Amino acid sequence: MGLFPVSSEKEAHLAQRMASLQVQESDLEEQFVRSGGHGGQNVNKTATCVMVCHPPTGIQVKCQTSRHQGLNRFLARQLLLDKIEAVRNGFVAAEKARIEKIRRQKRRRSRRAKARMLDAKHLHGSKKAARRTPMQD
Repeated sequence: MGLFPVSSEKEAHLAQRMASLQVQESDLEEQFVRSGGHGGQNVNKTATCVMVCHPPTGIQVKCQTSRHQGLNRFLARQLLLDKIEAVRNGFVAAEKARIEKIRRQKRRRSRRAKARMLDAKHLHGSKKAARRTPMQD
């Protein structure tokens, strides 16, 4: 059995990705903390949440997806490699733009903007109502 509770193919793929991005296992700083949320007593009593930091790039990830520490260690490394790859390929600006767009979409409208939008909807509805055929008695 390998380092992580996953198939040997997945572990080999992770090692291959780490080698291609020039990330050594010795570069990684790993910490274990208690998770929060679902999982009952297990997450409250054991340190299943994994924080992995890569000091050369300054990237840090935290993973508490699974209730198992070993699987979280594997998933944290995958997340870390994804972030390093994104930084090296220049996807950071695109990702920030996407996040900012979502933030703008979720932002609460001002009262005036909301009133204007509702007036426009009312006008559109009245136009559609005027197009309907009159009811036959």
